[in-house]
Amino acid sequence: MIEFNNVKKSFDGKAVLHGIDGAFEPGRTNLIIGTSGTGKSVLLKCMVGLLEPDEGTVLYDGRNFTHATRNVRRNIRRDIGMLFQGAALFDSQTVEQNVMFPLNILTEMPKDEKLDRVNFVLKRVGLENVNSKMPSEISGGMKKRVGIARAIVNNSRYLYCDEPNSGLDPMTAILIDNLIKEITEEFNITTVVVTHDMNSVMEIGDYIIYMYRGRKLWEGDSTEILGTSVPELRAFIYSNKLIQALKEGENS
Repeated sequence: MIEFNNVKKSFDGKAVLHGIDGAFEPGRTNLIIGTSGTGKSVLLKCMVGLLEPDEGTVLYDGRNFTHATRNVRRNIRRDIGMLFQGAALFDSQTVEQNVMFPLNILTEMPKDEKLDRVNFVLKRVGLENVNSKMPSEISGGMKKRVGIARAIVNNSRYLYCDEPNSGLDPMTAILIDNLIKEITEEFNITTVVVTHDMNSVMEIGDYIIYMYRGRKLWEGDSTEILGTSVPELRAFIYSNKLIQALKEGENS
């Protein structure tokens, strides 16, 4: 479980996070949603230690990450996997080398064990026999699946996904959503997805936090969100539906 309590963050005297609370449970896809500039990415960066909150705490299964020693932080970070918005693969490395990278820097596993683990996660994301391909030789959806494989190769307990459907067509986006949800449940991972995509919200939103101007205005799941009475959230939902309808019209 990932817990965060009263997380505040300001830049140059301007408050970006106004005391955010929440708890993300394992085995569920936990979503942070909202329009651009609402503080979603800042909250994520505070949770993984890329930014230090001005106030508040982040805990991983009861371990205080915010005020931890360097060694404790390092141990927690070993349990964290990241799927970046653009997949963030190393262009000069093969698929196999990209997926093996966390094992090389975080473990002392023998080479054959590393390769077995790489092949296991590549098979799990539906990418067998692509080990020797370069990122330039595979599609955008395949790159995202390689990114997922790399994020879980070290038996991650916590998985962060930053806009995982960015740049993907609707069908491929659904496949990535379903894969994230399947892996989350199969390996009992605590997964956090930052997104503004309402399709993702409705497909995989086991627990959802809606942020608006640095505040948490709503929390619930995908079965409850359409019935919300929060005006800002209703505007977010239906503006997303309009944008999606326009995109589908362009592609028809």
